[in-house]
Amino acid sequence: MSQDNKTNEQAEEQATDVAEEFTAEEFATEELTGGDDEVAALKAELADLRDRLLRAVAETENVRRRAEKDKADASAYGVTNFARDMLNISDNLRRALDGMPEEVADDLKSFIDGVEMTERELLNIFERHGIKKVNPEVGEKFDHKFHQAMFEVPTTDHAPGSVMQVVAPGYVIKDRLLRPAMVGVAKGELQKVDTEV
Repeated sequence: MSQDNKTNEQAEEQATDVAEEFTAEEFATEELTGGDDEVAALKAELADLRDRLLRAVAETENVRRRAEKDKADASAYGVTNFARDMLNISDNLRRALDGMPEEVADDLKSFIDGVEMTERELLNIFERHGIKKVNPEVGEKFDHKFHQAMFEVPTTDHAPGSVMQVVAPGYVIKDRLLRPAMVGVAKGELQKVDTEV
């Protein structure tokens, strides 16, 4: 009988457990169906929070990209103001060499060689740091991205809008203009109109 009692007790416990589970499921279903407004509000809040999270992640990614670009630009173009000031030194060295007479005394030749070497070294240093000279040729088409027109020359020898004279060379640093080349531009002759009839 003790065995039968144990079996009956186990059967009753199982029946009680099933009854409890059933009532818990019913309770959960009643809770869900009874609070449709609450579920809808929670779903709306979840959607709003998900949207805010995605926007925050996107904004963080954009800030990171901008910071990387700013860092790269600072690295590449941080010396721009210094380089712009150094261009005056380069111009002065070139003016000194251009102003030298063709015939010079023997004791000045070494001085002139030193100035030429200094100019060459300065241009080499510019090249190493990504600064390149923009020196247009006479007859080359005027390019507003790299040239600045200082004056116009009326002529029929060259096409209108072409470079006639280079006043000062320009320079670019990496892919940005540091200083435009200052040039004189060809201007077509005015056509004379016969007004007499």
